[in-house]
Amino acid sequence: MRALIVADGDVPDRGRIDEAWPGWADEIGLVVAADGGAAGADRLGLVPDLVVGDMDSIGPATLARLTQGGVAIEVAPADKDESDTELAVLAALARGADELTLIGALGGRRLDHTLANIGLLGLEAVGDRPIELIDAAARVTLVRAPDENGRPVHRSLPGRIGAVISLLPHGGDVSGVTTEGLRYALRDEVLRAGPARGLSNLRDASSASVSVRRGLLLVVESPATLSP
Repeated sequence: MRALIVADGDVPDRGRIDEAWPGWADEIGLVVAADGGAAGADRLGLVPDLVVGDMDSIGPATLARLTQGGVAIEVAPADKDESDTELAVLAALARGADELTLIGALGGRRLDHTLANIGLLGLEAVGDRPIELIDAAARVTLVRAPDENGRPVHRSLPGRIGAVISLLPHGGDVSGVTTEGLRYALRDEVLRAGPARGLSNLRDASSASVSVRRGLLLVVESPATLSP
């Protein structure tokens, strides 16, 4: 089951998301709003199945309307270790989600929340389930290698020729990085944490890909294109 998590950050207009990432909302079986993300779900024309959080960003009237509409509410204490978005991810997993899309998790007034949301890509509970963060300007995913059998992990990166793709180490050096279909090729190389070497590569083929032998590699795709 594919789950959509709506966080309480910047949620773009539905048309902009549809244009940037066609098919992003296909086959969604569960919508979970993280606290004030319920308003973001409304802007997208979606009704959440569940709202999770400490409810500090939802007014009583909105909460009552959601409850009357049959939306399940899980109230968390204000003093907690997890963010509301993390609780929403965990709630989706508990309900059987095996694929997750997060929207409203990038941008907003709090840079620390954005960074924490990117960190959720590596959440232990997610494991090897596909998970992505999207907004109108970016799609962020994580390649975690090696796989359970100790082998390199391969990730297909299909899309428009000329689109910008950045490959950024997450939490340490990443080794054995090999790309296909990107203008600035890597061949079993190391991307070290700190230097910006993997920033702003370009897709030169619609069937681009990256493989990693060891480490955590953030893949940041942009719908923006440059001349091939």
